[in-house]
Amino acid sequence: MEKIAATDGVRMPLTSLSHDEQILRDSVRKFAQNKIAPLVREMDEAQKVHPSLLPQMFEMGILGMETPEQYGGFSGSFLESILVVEEISAVDPAIGVLVDVQNTLTVNALLRWGSEEQKAKYLPRTNTDTICSYALSEAGSGSDAFSLKAHARPDGDAYVLNGRKLWISNAAEAGLFIVFATVDPSAGYKGITAFIIERDTPGFQVGKKEDKLGIRASSTCELLLDDCRLPATSVLGFPGKGYKIAIETLNEGRIGIAAQMLGLAQGAWNHAARYSQERQQFGKSIATFQAVQFTLAEMATEIEAARLMVYNAARMRDAGLNFVKEAAMAKYFVSTVAERVASQAVEIFGGYGFVKDYPVEKLYRDAKIGKIYEGTSNMQLATISKLLLTG
Repeated sequence: MEKIAATDGVRMPLTSLSHDEQILRDSVRKFAQNKIAPLVREMDEAQKVHPSLLPQMFEMGILGMETPEQYGGFSGSFLESILVVEEISAVDPAIGVLVDVQNTLTVNALLRWGSEEQKAKYLPRTNTDTICSYALSEAGSGSDAFSLKAHARPDGDAYVLNGRKLWISNAAEAGLFIVFATVDPSAGYKGITAFIIERDTPGFQVGKKEDKLGIRASSTCELLLDDCRLPATSVLGFPGKGYKIAIETLNEGRIGIAAQMLGLAQGAWNHAARYSQERQQFGKSIATFQAVQFTLAEMATEIEAARLMVYNAARMRDAGLNFVKEAAMAKYFVSTVAERVASQAVEIFGGYGFVKDYPVEKLYRDAKIGKIYEGTSNMQLATISKLLLTG
């Protein structure tokens, strides 16, 4: 598979793709349009992923994009995983975020921090039949991500976990969880440790599923830890290094969320452009009116700028460059663009855009979460300003 050269040239934000990247993009786009699109409304109303989709996505390899072939994965680049999230999200951002959490957060953390034994045990499963979930957030630790109350008490050669996690994506479907808890509260963030927990572990339970505004097919649940006993071999990385694991994976995850919002914006534009040529008013299509033309042009320009930022951040990550600022900029900007473009798409549809018979109503609801999860827009601005002012 042709890879992008790791040179200083990756700093140039290009949307051109290699031949292999184009093939991957087109394959995922076809799958999303043919297999996911007919189920979008049903999944949104049922608030769950259709059971037919997960086996197909495992079969395609898009739930193990960066996993090496030795573990049964695709051995793709980070950019390729971003392309997958973008194309699926253009059809359904709820399925897009399921794929994103699997690749950019959980599997990524296992690849970087897992022991050889942990990789050999879990990665073949995450590529074939096991959805993963990433559990950091709690009731009192949203933007203040490391003020955790979940506690892991050392007990001989094991740890006993107690606490509660909230707003955990993929939790309803997941068979494997990366859960963050503090081993030593007096050490602050340096006491935080990441644990690998299998779903059927005694003392571990998936709790209430949230009834959300948007991305409703994507499950968001609480996790309950009640004297959950784990062997020391369940620690991911090293005790006290959970904060570092979280920071590194969330920096990459922000590019994934930006890709989700990019796909959403492109999907909303596609629907609006198509409808504008079908809708007749005053004896002609509304696409012939300059106001509609200018709105579509502005939407398309913002989407293209967003795509440049997302691809550039992904390529910098693939090249081993520092991409933290670019990831924060992409997440902040693209989530703003997605919300605005989805809103404009609803307006182009007029009254039809406000009802569930047409897809832009759902995309508008889905867009709101982009400014909230994996770092609010205000937190992205804080990160950007800090990095700019410190050089």
